[in-house]
This record gives sequence, C-alpha cells and structure tokens, in this order.
Amino acid sequence: MALIIKQYPDLTLDELYELLQFRQEVFVVEQNCPYLDADGEKDKLSWHLWLTDASGKMSAYCRVLPKGLGYRGYVAIGRVISRLDQRRTGVGRKIMEEAINWIKKQWPEESIKISAQCYLDRFYASLGFVATGEEYLEDNIPHQAMILKK
Repeated sequence: MALIIKQYPDLTLDELYELLQFRQEVFVVEQNCPYLDADGEKDKLSWHLWLTDASGKMSAYCRVLPKGLGYRGYVAIGRVISRLDQRRTGVGRKIMEEAINWIKKQWPEESIKISAQCYLDRFYASLGFVATGEEYLEDNIPHQAMILKK
C-alpha cells in the first residue's frame, strides 16, 4: 500500500477526478446526503493524502487543512473515507495515522481538530482525539468536534 500526499496544484486530472468521485460515492451516495462536497478554497488550499491498493486505486483518503482554514487556531483533518470493500481492514486507521504523523512533522507545535461523525467517536478516540463541545448536525448527520491530545 502506497501513501501519496499532494497539494491541489500537483494533482493530476485523473487523481482529482478519482478523489472527488470517491468522496461523492461515500458522502453523497452511500450516506444519502446531498450536499456540495467540492468546497472551493478548502480543497485548493489543502493537502490531499491517500493510500492506494496494489492496482493503484485509492483505498483510503483524507485531506489536511492548514491552520485556520477549517478551524481558527487548528490544523484540521477532514473528508476521511475508505472504500466500502476496504473497511475493517485497517486502512481508515492507517490513513489517519499517516495524516497525524505528517502534520506533526510539518507543524510540530500545532494542535489538530476534526469534525467527527458521532458514530465514529470511538474510532477517533482510539487515535487520541477527545470530544469537545456539544454534538451538532452537519448536513443532517450528528457530528462532534474532537481535538487530538498532545
């Protein structure tokens, strides 16, 4: 499994198409949540991280938003997904661990914040994230803000 990290200008057209299609498959179709996933400046100013399977297909993906782009005062990880046929294989944990380690190397003093779907709270807690604030609805799905313990 290969890890790829690219900023928006460095993505090939095929990579951009694949990651947008992948995100739509999960967030819009699978979760039956019609919303605009491609969110302009956030995608353009973020780093895109993904793991590929043996055939080169994306098996897990997330994006890293620089400090202040997602949350004031925090670096953020968002749009975390894994392919349906890859779930429960560890790829979701692997992409999150890679993102956390990469952020710690890039910005060792910065804190990391996520907006977690509530049904995944235990998964993110197992990575060191702690819930903060009240639950809220985002696109009609219960979410919880979480911050990585240092």
